Amino acid sequence: MSTDYNYDEQGQFFPYFVVTVAALFTIPTTYSVLKPSKELESTGARIESQFAPDHEDLILRSKQQQRRRERKLKRMLLSALGWITMAYMVYLMVTVQRSTPKIWDPYEILGLSRSASESQIRKHYKKLSITQHPDKKQPDASRNETIESINEAWVEVVKAYKTLTDEDVRNNYIQYGHPDGKQSFSIGIALPQFLVQEGNGKYVLLLYAALLGVVLPWFLGRWWYGTRRSTRDGILVESAGKLFREYDESMDESGIVSAISTGHEYDIRLKLDEKQGSLSRVESKVIQKADAQTALVPLLSPREQETILTLSDEKRRKIVSLIWAHLNRVELDDPVLNEQKFEAAPVAFSLNEAFQSITLAWGTIRPLLSSYRVSQCLIQAVPPAPTNSPLLQLPYFTTPLCQHIAAQTSDPNMTATLHPFLSLPDDKRRSIIAGNTPPLLTPSQYDTAMLVASQLPAPRIEHAFFKVVGEKHLTPSSLIQFVVKVRFVPPTIPFDALPTLGAGDLDDPDPKEGDLQALKGKTKRRVVTDAKTGKEKVVFEEEDRIQPPLVHAPYFARDHAPRWRVFLADTRQGKVAVPPFSFAHFDNHIFKKNDKGEVIPEPTLAVQTLRMQFQAPPQVGDYHFTCWTVCDSYIGCDGAKDVVMRIEEPSKAEEVEEDEVSEPEEGEPQSASLNPIKHEDTDNVVDSIAGQMAAMKGGAVKKSRVREVMEDQDEESSSEEDDDESDTDTETDTDEE
Repeated sequence: MSTDYNYDEQGQFFPYFVVTVAALFTIPTTYSVLKPSKELESTGARIESQFAPDHEDLILRSKQQQRRRERKLKRMLLSALGWITMAYMVYLMVTVQRSTPKIWDPYEILGLSRSASESQIRKHYKKLSITQHPDKKQPDASRNETIESINEAWVEVVKAYKTLTDEDVRNNYIQYGHPDGKQSFSIGIALPQFLVQEGNGKYVLLLYAALLGVVLPWFLGRWWYGTRRSTRDGILVESAGKLFREYDESMDESGIVSAISTGHEYDIRLKLDEKQGSLSRVESKVIQKADAQTALVPLLSPREQETILTLSDEKRRKIVSLIWAHLNRVELDDPVLNEQKFEAAPVAFSLNEAFQSITLAWGTIRPLLSSYRVSQCLIQAVPPAPTNSPLLQLPYFTTPLCQHIAAQTSDPNMTATLHPFLSLPDDKRRSIIAGNTPPLLTPSQYDTAMLVASQLPAPRIEHAFFKVVGEKHLTPSSLIQFVVKVRFVPPTIPFDALPTLGAGDLDDPDPKEGDLQALKGKTKRRVVTDAKTGKEKVVFEEEDRIQPPLVHAPYFARDHAPRWRVFLADTRQGKVAVPPFSFAHFDNHIFKKNDKGEVIPEPTLAVQTLRMQFQAPPQVGDYHFTCWTVCDSYIGCDGAKDVVMRIEEPSKAEEVEEDEVSEPEEGEPQSASLNPIKHEDTDNVVDSIAGQMAAMKGGAVKKSRVREVMEDQDEESSSEEDDDESDTDTETDTDEE
């Protein structure tokens, strides 16, 4: 028996092979193109505003260019090519006539039915020998018959007759399906035969060499070096190294602006030229000298101007100048320079986020907070000077208008934050800033500015505490949850006008035992009133991921979703105790919706619950922290609160557990009484996680001033020690800053 390899000469099976190969990359590519984007910027609603900044066309063009880069054009083309190829192959499957292999059947050859008897077979064979035998049948040209075809047909008739009458031949047919016994084995290859025809082999080998030796290594190399070229923050490794070298623990906002100008991304996005003229035009607009005669106030401080002028790299000088031009909203009188100014801000923002990761590695508070403030200023196009008011992020608000507000109210702190001025009654605000002469606002401008102000999500920390799920005390090395209860209150609402919180709004009860969804944070707690008893009860529902509206940033050439960072800091040592947790979704809506599901500028003032998990320090004691809630998008929408984490001996928790499970004696009430929590000061107790780390390393631990004062008070009077203790039996004491 021989084996034959047959190629697909008629193109019957080749389309199936091509469709299979094309589907391997077409279907996944199509899914990646069509699947809904999970980016926050593509799913959030927008703040209602009719404000149009200067050069709005340039800002919109930059946004459109970014969207085109994110459209996955190459994947779309590859997917379209794959579907076109598959459609053509399906067309060939339908139109090309199939040739099915013919099964050798003796009854069909003789023209008999399968029920024919042996005598009928012999009789029919004799008739065929008279008409079909080669000696008696003459070739017919009209039927395209030749002597060879007649001979071949008669041979098949003889084989069929012997198969049905001869026992040995019949056994071969039954066993092998053919009277001649085993036949050759044929394997079909779903490739066109022209690929292996003489003369085409070298081209096929050349194609294989190109695919396996050039194309495949190029794709793998591009993917590998692409991943190695960028960091997890999405910036180039070269830029990350420069940012690391620029880091300093004493950096302020201006120093960070200078540091983030070192990125190589500016050369890629901005396509900077090295013409001295463009650099001088930008610097002349940004760097100004004070002039007493014209009352000209320089945009930058002398130190900031000196930082720019001392840079030897002209490209970097131009980048720094463009960033400062964006922050001060400087008109550069050149379409190309203005476009570069708007494009530089998103690049600087991404580099600043990477710089925040570097500052977290060092754990120093000052550069971290400065970096967060620079992010806010880049998005709102407001310079990070302490004298600049956060009111400048509102439409039509300018520095002269803020100075006018301070003069009219005789309060220089009126514009230092958002709430003092914006929480005034509407008629009083309007009387101060509305008018027909600059810098006052026209009635339509005033309405637009106040509409945006009423939609600013400013967090107000209502409560913050530590807990361990299922326990009443915090013990060493336990898994602690830090729970922050906040309400997003627009600055136009006075604090005394806020609705009173319910009894259960500030609580965070533990989920039921065995409720894995609640333990994983996939359900939320809601306080409802029982219709029968009228009492409040806690129910757990499936948690919805509610996203706030996108940031109102008319000068920022990107859509951005606001994010809040919550972290714990040891302000006495200037270190970050617990790294920031980022929150972009909440369990309740910040603003209400109408019947159509559209966001309306009316806050819900609902309590939001933010949770952080970390491991407790290994030693008992009181740990004093400051809880920071920082927004990366809005200026003046940050919060801070002093909290105390009390770590107690494990024996305390065991005593409480025994008291809870012990059965009361006869005549005693069915309740367990917990003793007030008492804290004993020892020399081994330190007040911060940073101190714990120093103690574990074997270094000297410096006592805090608060600890020394507490020790002096303990020596003077034991009653004062009782006054210093917590007034409640909870784990945490909190003080408003």
